[in-house]
Amino acid sequence: MSPLHIMGMAAAIALIVGMAIYSGTKAKGAANDNSAGVVSGIIMGTLVGGSSTVGTAQLAYAYGMSAWWFTLGGGIGCLVLALVYAARMRAEQTPTVVGILRKEYGETVGLAASLLNTVGTFINIIAQLLAASAVVVLVAPSLGTWATIAIPAVVMVLYVVFGGTKGAGMVGIVKLVLLYVSMVICGSLALSMAGGPAPLVEMVRGYCAETGVDYFSLFARGVGKDLGAGLSLLVGVLTTQTYAQGVISAKSDRAARTGALVSAVLIPIIGIFGIIVGLYMRSVTNPETFLAKTALTQFVLDNLPPLFGGVVLGALFIASVGTGAGLALGISTILTNDVVKKFTRAFDDPAKADLLSKALIVVVLAGACLLSMGDLGDIIMNFSFLSMGLRGAVIFVPMTCALYAKGRVAAPWALASVVAGPIAVIAGNVAGAPFDPLFIGIAVNLIIMGVGMAMGTGERRAGSEVGHA
Repeated sequence: MSPLHIMGMAAAIALIVGMAIYSGTKAKGAANDNSAGVVSGIIMGTLVGGSSTVGTAQLAYAYGMSAWWFTLGGGIGCLVLALVYAARMRAEQTPTVVGILRKEYGETVGLAASLLNTVGTFINIIAQLLAASAVVVLVAPSLGTWATIAIPAVVMVLYVVFGGTKGAGMVGIVKLVLLYVSMVICGSLALSMAGGPAPLVEMVRGYCAETGVDYFSLFARGVGKDLGAGLSLLVGVLTTQTYAQGVISAKSDRAARTGALVSAVLIPIIGIFGIIVGLYMRSVTNPETFLAKTALTQFVLDNLPPLFGGVVLGALFIASVGTGAGLALGISTILTNDVVKKFTRAFDDPAKADLLSKALIVVVLAGACLLSMGDLGDIIMNFSFLSMGLRGAVIFVPMTCALYAKGRVAAPWALASVVAGPIAVIAGNVAGAPFDPLFIGIAVNLIIMGVGMAMGTGERRAGSEVGHA
C-alpha cells in the first residue's frame, strides 16, 4: 500500500468523523424534528455497512447472487417499515421499540425484551468490527489481531459518542454518497475488466460447472437458508432500535415514511455492485488460498488509482464503523431507557442520562472487541444474519400484536414468546437445521401469541397493572 493510499484513507475518515463531531454538537437538544433525508441517513447510515459491502462481496465470491439477500432483504424491510409500521410506532410515543412492548405487556416483558434484543444487536457489532478489520489489515498487515479490531472500535466511539442520533443521520447521508460513488465505480470497473456482461456471465457459468453451485440463483445456499436470510433482514429492520429510532425521531409521519421508502429503493442497489466485484475477484485469485473477506478491499487496492483507492478504502472502513456505531447507540439507548431508568432515578437528569449512554457505548464496543479476537473473518455474513434473526425472534410478533391487536394477549404469553423465540433460533443453529432457524423462532412466537390471544386478556390486564405500578 502506497503513501497515497494512506493519504486518501486518512482524508475520507477525517472528513466523516469530523462531520460526526460537528453535526452532533450542533444537534444538541434537537429531538423528533428530523427531515425525511435525515431519517433515511439514520437508517441507511447504519444498515448499509460492512455486511452490505465487504460481506456481500465475500459471500458473492463463494455463492454468487445469493449474496444479494442482505441488501435485498434490508430494502424489503424498509418498505414494510414505511408502509405498515412507521405511523403505528410513532403513535406509541415511546423512544424505543422495546418501550412498545413495555407499554402493552408490562415491565417484566419489557426488561426481558431489552436484554435479549441487545444480545442480537451486539452480535452484529462483531460483524462490523470484522468487516472494518478487512480494511485495517491491508493498511498494516503486520498488526496483530487485537490492533486490527481495536482501531475500528475506537473510531466507532468517536463517531457516535460525539455525534449522537442526529449526527449519525446527517453524517449518514454524506457517508452514503461517498459509499455509493465508490461501489458504483468498483462494480462498473470490475464489469469492464471482465470484458462486459456477456463474458462475466460466461465466467460465472464456469464457476457453476467447477463448483456445482448455481451462482445465478438467489437460493444457491438452499431455499430454506436464503429465504431465511431475507426474512432475517425483514424482521431485523423492523425490530432494531437504530432503524426504529430513525422513524420515531422524524418530524412527521410523512417524513418517517418517506425516509424509509428512500432507504427501501437505494439499499438493494448497492448490493449488486458488491456482487459483481466478488464474482470478478474469484476469476483472478485462487479460492483455496485467497482470504475471501478481502475480495472488495483487495480489488480496490489492486485496480484503483492510489489516492482515489485510499478514499474508497476509507469509505468502506467508515461504512462498517458507522453501522457498528449506530448499533452501539441503539443498545445504549435501550439499556438506558428500558433497563437502568426502570431501577433507579439517578439518571433522570438528561445530562447524566447522556453520560451513562456514552459510557455504555464504550463498554459495549470493548466487549465486542474481546469477542472478535478469534479467527472469525470468514463468517461476517453469518453473524449478520444470525443477529437480525435473533432480534426478530425476540420482538417482531409480540410488537406486531401490541400495535395491531391491543389488549388481546395477556402479559405472561408475551413473556413466553419473547423468551422462547430466540431460544428456538439458537437451538435450531446448534442442531444444524437444514433451513434458517428463524423460521422455527417465528413459528414458536406465532403459536404462543396465538394461544394467548385465544385464551383472552384477563391475565394480561393483571400483568399490565403490576408492570405499570
